[in-house]
Amino acid sequence: MKRRQLFTFLAGLTGLGVTFYFQRRQAHAVNITPLPEAVQGNPLLRFVTLGDFGTGSSAQYNLGKAMADYHSQSPYHLALTVGDNIYNEGEIEKIERVFEIPYGALLARGVKFRATLGNHDIRTNNGDPQVAYPGFNMDGRYYTYTDGPAQFFALDTNGNADWDHQLAWLDRELAASTAPWKIVYGHHNIYTSGHYGVNQARWAQIAKSFFKRYGVQLYINGHDHHYERTVPIEGTTYLTTGSGAGLRAAGHSAWTAYSASRLGFGAMEIYPDHLVIRGIGPQGELFDQGVISRT
Repeated sequence: MKRRQLFTFLAGLTGLGVTFYFQRRQAHAVNITPLPEAVQGNPLLRFVTLGDFGTGSSAQYNLGKAMADYHSQSPYHLALTVGDNIYNEGEIEKIERVFEIPYGALLARGVKFRATLGNHDIRTNNGDPQVAYPGFNMDGRYYTYTDGPAQFFALDTNGNADWDHQLAWLDRELAASTAPWKIVYGHHNIYTSGHYGVNQARWAQIAKSFFKRYGVQLYINGHDHHYERTVPIEGTTYLTTGSGAGLRAAGHSAWTAYSASRLGFGAMEIYPDHLVIRGIGPQGELFDQGVISRT
């Protein structure tokens, strides 16, 4: 079978829900937005984000090493996970192989992981063992915390989530927030150009209205296995970082600033009036850089 035919065949299977974990070898374009003059010196906060990572594969381990190498150059103390922390069924007994070993160097340096649950995570006991696992630092299935100039809102975006209470909670917490930067994250996408596309679920539509009302600058998700950053949509940038171990094809929409089917994690720096988003690959290569203006 020729390479083009093989890729078409695999893509067809992926559309049926079969995920293949592989790293594409061809060269990728990069998208590096120049930084404004106001972005200089040390940031007020630096953090990273990754999703769909818990496979125990060599791809995951390589990216974990890249995250540790990045930490050596640009120290950070916070890492957000956007779900599917343990494949395939969320079995907590795999936690050493899929979390503690690949990110051991970061854990030893005091990096605090703040997790959310993906659809694979809730297949075992509805994800309760992961909520209780100390290394994920989850203050419930959904929770909020403040770090420096940013307040973070971690969501349970699964289909069986308690959406009536969670959306009322999100409304109250966002309304009460005085943080200059508001960042919401969860597993499921709202805007992507990949396999799952634009989310039409009720929770996503209500969440978007909250984002606009309360000035949420950034929503981070996984679920789609690629990297994608949008332009601001009604004031909110949407970042997909579901490429922590495996890949699916990435498309491009009118609101896409950059998308690529490539392994990577997101690295963020917050300054008083700007937030810098970077996409970094398993060799430490910078492949995307964008800037959000708070004003």
